[in-house]
Formats: sequence, C-alpha cells, structure tokens
Amino acid sequence: MTTERQVDKAEALRRSPLFELLSPAEIEVLAGLVSPRRFAPGDVVCAEGDFGDSLWIIADGQVEVSRHEHRDAPLAVFGPPAAFGEMALVDREQRSATVRARTAVTALELTAVAFSTFRTYSRDGFTLVVMNIARVLSGRLRDTSARLAARL
Repeated sequence: MTTERQVDKAEALRRSPLFELLSPAEIEVLAGLVSPRRFAPGDVVCAEGDFGDSLWIIADGQVEVSRHEHRDAPLAVFGPPAAFGEMALVDREQRSATVRARTAVTALELTAVAFSTFRTYSRDGFTLVVMNIARVLSGRLRDTSARLAARL
C-alpha cells in the first residue's frame, strides 16, 4: 500500500450505489467510519479464502476480480463508484475471490464493526444500505446466471 493525496470520503460514498437514498448526515457519519487505503498496481486488496469482515468502495482506480481456477482471466473489472466485498460484510465468511489493484487504487474500507456502529446511529440508514447491498448482489447474480445460460 502507498500513501498519497487525501480522498473526499463523503463524495466517494455519495457516488456509490450502496449508499443511495442516505441523508447527507448519514453519509457524513459513514465517512467518519470508513478508512481510506491505497494500493499500487498488482497489490492484493483481499484474497480468496481469507476471512472477510469488510466491504470496499472504490474511490479511484480499477481492480480486477479473479478466482484461483481462472487466474489468467479476470471475472470482473471494477472502477468508481463500484464496491466489492459485500458478501463478507453480510456473512463474515471466507472471501470468494481475489481482488487485485489493476491500476493505482484508492478504496474506502467499511468494516463490520464500523457498519454495526452506523446501525446504532441510524437504523433506517442501515436498512437502506442492506437493501442496496441486496440489490447489487442480486444484479451480479442475474448477470452471472445470464453468462452461464449463454454457455449452455
């Protein structure tokens, strides 16, 4: 990881679909709970099989998602305002894929502990984020199902 310029955490959160419909005050609270992290190209943000308890919001740069059996071809490439790691925040299980910085990346980490803290501040905001996570994961599942069906 490298350290460089400051990132506007609230602006990065506002742009993310995971935080749609949150109030400006709720965004500011979340901005105080996330931690910015910087990664150089090639750095692993999170590795398949590792215990996961946080999600990441991309503020700048691109990451690629891969699995051990498909290491040569990424399953997905994400840039701002995408997020990843939502499943780990929900189920706190092992990471299902490896995410590696494709370019220099600035990402905001929201841990399960920080997310629980947000719940004590705003139950309604917490519920909105959980619904947004479900919506994003549902969209990814639909996309995966369509790609699998196209192969058959």
